[in-house]
Amino acid sequence: MRPHLSLDVRNVPASVAFYQKVFGVTPQKQTADYAKFDLAVPALNLSLVSSTGMISVVNHLGIEVESAEEIAGWKQRLQEQGILEKVEDNIVCCFARQDKLWFTDPDGNAWEVFTVHEQLDVTGPLKQTGCCVPKSHGAAEPATCRAS
Repeated sequence: MRPHLSLDVRNVPASVAFYQKVFGVTPQKQTADYAKFDLAVPALNLSLVSSTGMISVVNHLGIEVESAEEIAGWKQRLQEQGILEKVEDNIVCCFARQDKLWFTDPDGNAWEVFTVHEQLDVTGPLKQTGCCVPKSHGAAEPATCRAS
């Protein structure tokens, strides 16, 4: 089993170039207004579509990995590709202690790669947990808090 995610994007070739950097593979299929990545790791069927004239809007997208070692591997790849925006080590966010890496796609969708070290008690409103998505490309300061 693997999830399927279809994103409406402004420019398929620009998004393909970006996601090739993220995942290290070329799309299985591609036309001027469509591309499909069949990924084994992470298990994901990702399609990019520009024919709708719209852009997908989500809170953020994420890839949860099992260990700090996997975070280190993602960090190296994202840095080498020049798309890593923010690193959060041992952060308390969304009622858990986590390590996170953040990057943003060409259409402004924030992505996190994260591992959870420890689940914490759910107390108080989410906005007080320190859980925030970076503002934009290369943002040093967090934006408004959003749930994971």
